[in-house]
Amino acid sequence: MVSIHISIVEGNPHLRSLLAWHLQQAGYLVNQSATLQSARQTFLHRQPTLAIIDSDLPDGDGIELCRWLYQQKHSLILILSARNGEKDVVNGLKAGADDYLKKPFGMQEFMARVEVLTRRLGSRAAPLHLDYGQLKIDLAQRRVQFRGEYIELTPQEFSLLYVLAQAEGTPLSRADLLRRAWPEEIDNPRTIDTHVLSLRKKIETDPRQPNLIQTVRNVGYRFNLEMLAEINSALEANIIASTKGNHNGHSMSKIPAHNVSR
Repeated sequence: MVSIHISIVEGNPHLRSLLAWHLQQAGYLVNQSATLQSARQTFLHRQPTLAIIDSDLPDGDGIELCRWLYQQKHSLILILSARNGEKDVVNGLKAGADDYLKKPFGMQEFMARVEVLTRRLGSRAAPLHLDYGQLKIDLAQRRVQFRGEYIELTPQEFSLLYVLAQAEGTPLSRADLLRRAWPEEIDNPRTIDTHVLSLRKKIETDPRQPNLIQTVRNVGYRFNLEMLAEINSALEANIIASTKGNHNGHSMSKIPAHNVSR
């Protein structure tokens, strides 16, 4: 089963949360961004099936984000806007939006437009590659690279990790994980716990205190992209520090010995 991933880019926190709640209730995987910059960083790692973008973001023009995302040619785009003139609608559609919804709007109309857009997907395949810096998942080859090394996973572990990572931080119930990871199998959702435990032993620094695959009480599990971002940032900082150290050492080696001693 192909998961439909929706990204909401909306500066109004109340509206953003309301849209996310309705979409999650309808079974979509949802992540949220409040600014143009944070959305763009997210899209650089993985582009959503459908991007819902407010035209007026706190740090920039949502239409420009729409234009940039359209050039990547992977996502459907729905613009939300208080700019209600005909020229505004035309500009949004020309920027690459598949639909343009004027504010204010009702939830029934919003959900109907989302449903119509997602119907266009047909049998669109799931992404063959997920790249989160230090974690790379190759669906075609069924290989996982973590911190520069390939790790050996069972078929069940691979499918479970792929579904968790694809959800990008959205908590998934055990039943959801079972349905998305192994749709052909009928099993007890509690068997997910066994596979999660095994997976944690292979990717967590301390499986007893997991940071990447988190337990969400009374829900299930989520993949912690925030922790993965910290790992990426720490590695980049180490590389920069190492480069500076090598550069300084190289420079010192060229200084005559009597100058160094002073």
